Amino acid sequence: MRLYKLMSIILFLFAGLQQIGAQGCMDEGEDAGDGVKVFGFFQPQADFKILDRNGFSGDKNTSNFYFNRARLGVMGSIPYDFSYYFVTELAPKQNSEFAQAATICDAFITYKRFAPYVKVSVGQFKAPFGAEQLHGCHKLLTINRSEVVNNLAGPIRDMGIMVSGSVDTLFGENLKDLIGYTVAVVNGTGRNIFDNNVKKDFVARLTLKPLDFLTFGANYRYGAHPAQSETAETDDTRMRYGFDATINYSGLFIQGEYIFGSNAGSYTTGGGCGGPLEVHEGSVDQNGFYAQAGYMTPWNVQPVVKFETYNQNISTDFVTFPEAENDIQNIITFGVNYFFNDWTRVQMNYLYKSEEGGDIPNDEILLQFQLVF
Repeated sequence: MRLYKLMSIILFLFAGLQQIGAQGCMDEGEDAGDGVKVFGFFQPQADFKILDRNGFSGDKNTSNFYFNRARLGVMGSIPYDFSYYFVTELAPKQNSEFAQAATICDAFITYKRFAPYVKVSVGQFKAPFGAEQLHGCHKLLTINRSEVVNNLAGPIRDMGIMVSGSVDTLFGENLKDLIGYTVAVVNGTGRNIFDNNVKKDFVARLTLKPLDFLTFGANYRYGAHPAQSETAETDDTRMRYGFDATINYSGLFIQGEYIFGSNAGSYTTGGGCGGPLEVHEGSVDQNGFYAQAGYMTPWNVQPVVKFETYNQNISTDFVTFPEAENDIQNIITFGVNYFFNDWTRVQMNYLYKSEEGGDIPNDEILLQFQLVF
């Protein structure tokens, strides 16, 4: 019967087109009624990078203490149909000689008269693509997001307009979040970047939740921008699509995601969590996936394991260009999270990195402390 209702809803909404996760750091639903709620979190972090073939004792290894993120925000509602959400990033960029001034991370207004079926948001928010990208930064299973997400799902934040919603009831039945959608039109250039381009990026996400603990997602993104090359006769274009699945059941969290990207004219890498975008000339197809799992034990200890792979150029002929095998990056993350309480945790990750053309010394050990308020 539930499957029949699911098919009915799909037909009902197909003519038009709840994301899993949040469009900001915190869940939008965590508002403060008609008042103002102040919130935030900060993440002091340390890393040890094994860059020497002699291992832990090598002279080329590096270590650092820094803030991964430090965010402060406010959110609330304005009678009778509006809510607001604003977050600023206070942490300086890594590897920067000078401290970074505070910048806007998220800032958007939402009209909710017809929620949960339709909500309209305007401002700067997370682009609605993928499961891990929309997962709150302070709720990630591992310290870092996956490489394929950082490089293909982003820019993680952008400016534009977004329409989202979910079906909670139909035919008198309680079908909370059985089907959800998010559609956005954004600049496509990343956060806090003005875009003098008539063409924009179109981003869409559709989720199905046939069971309370099981969610499937499908994602699509397309955009065109002025060519980076002065000799180019056409715009640069990029297309992304992806699929994901999440199981969250009685302390067990399992998630997997696949993303494919096609770029014509030029392409970008990076941009995850507000990092810089790097522009590269040429056309390329890329893809990758990750699978991760964690289990919350009765002792507030959560062991974690993740496998991820990212191919920066799937069209490269490795026979002709054997050195390009290093374009395929494989990472296995072994981690453990300990929760002191609902607001405080510590994470430790070991990242074992390997490349198809032969291992390069680049493993990492990460340690992060987090406080949410």
